[in-house]
Amino acid sequence: MKHGWNTDKSLLFHPDPCFVRVSSVAQSELARVVIAVLNVLQLIPTLDRSGAEKQMVLLAKGLPRDRFRVEVAALTRLGPLEGELVEAGVPVTSIAKRHKVDPLALGRLVRFLRAGRFDVVQTWIYAADTYGRVAARQAKVPVVVTAEMAVDLWKGRSERAVDRFLARWTDRVVGNSQAVVDFYRSVGIPPEKLAMIPSGIADDEPPPAVDPAGVRVELGLPPDAPLALFVGRLAEQKGVADLLSALDLLQHVRPDLRTLIVGDGPLRGRLEATARAFRLVDSGRALFLGHRSDVPRLLAACDVLVLPSLYEGLPNVVLEAMRFRKPVVATAAPGTTEVVVADETGLLVPLRNPPALAQAIRRVVADPALAHRLGKAGRTRVEAEFGVDRMIARFAELYEALAREKGVTS
Repeated sequence: MKHGWNTDKSLLFHPDPCFVRVSSVAQSELARVVIAVLNVLQLIPTLDRSGAEKQMVLLAKGLPRDRFRVEVAALTRLGPLEGELVEAGVPVTSIAKRHKVDPLALGRLVRFLRAGRFDVVQTWIYAADTYGRVAARQAKVPVVVTAEMAVDLWKGRSERAVDRFLARWTDRVVGNSQAVVDFYRSVGIPPEKLAMIPSGIADDEPPPAVDPAGVRVELGLPPDAPLALFVGRLAEQKGVADLLSALDLLQHVRPDLRTLIVGDGPLRGRLEATARAFRLVDSGRALFLGHRSDVPRLLAACDVLVLPSLYEGLPNVVLEAMRFRKPVVATAAPGTTEVVVADETGLLVPLRNPPALAQAIRRVVADPALAHRLGKAGRTRVEAEFGVDRMIARFAELYEALAREKGVTS
């Protein structure tokens, strides 16, 4: 195990992978001979504001510093979450992978792992899962953990074969819901390598105090308009085309309803074209806002969160909405059903059923008492089942148990 801190990122390009320049902080720590801690790296493709990235940041910031020393590496590039990590004192490195197949980036990652003398590497998302596990094998990292955050139905035969092959170099594949664990068992990951740790939600800051009417006016909407909110990547998985079809139905029975679509992705152009064809854009009934840094503010101002996904892991945005006491209308997708309790914390509808989705949105918007009851129950469920401290504690216990198994600690 490593004692102290290495903050010199130039070692990535140093010809000797064992070269480490120890900082003054590290020297003072070494001089005091502190109790050994596990040296942990979190590896993820980017530091964008998406679900897996947010969970990784919560974990990296929250692992107890008397037991773990944590670094974060972004395989491809950094992003807006870098500042949050730096502010928390977590060193951040970019490996700068530039191509889908990038042996130079793999070499940099191997050198970084060797120089950092990491005891544990945890990977997130497919690209980092692949590069990270190969590099960890070459660098002889003792403990390797992979976090899987969704029922990844997009994976074809080749991606599933890669997952099965790399599982032999992985100590645990951790799903954030039972649906994810079941999916990877069906892919062929050995059951003894699978574990389930639900995502966590931080509750250290209250929902922002906002003027809902003011937020609407700021966006060019009527101050008293019922407001639905979607937050997510504009990709096939999220079912946004079904939401637009539902909004097309709703504009005839609830012409006052407005919907914010927050996020970006490969389908944005096609979805905006569909919305224009439905006359949702020109009428102001659907607004595509792209990435936003004020999602909590929009969430606090909305009347209902809508998530029409085809599959999920354990959707962070639903946890956030429930923390804000907002009712949720969602599809009964794998993963989502482990968070939303039908008719208790939200309304669930069948997948790819725009009429049912429209009916559920209409029901919540028309019934403030129902919306209040669902929101209140959602808050209670989040507090009881999905606290971030519970998630962090379970990962900490997993790291330490695997380290003992591998003889890293006694």
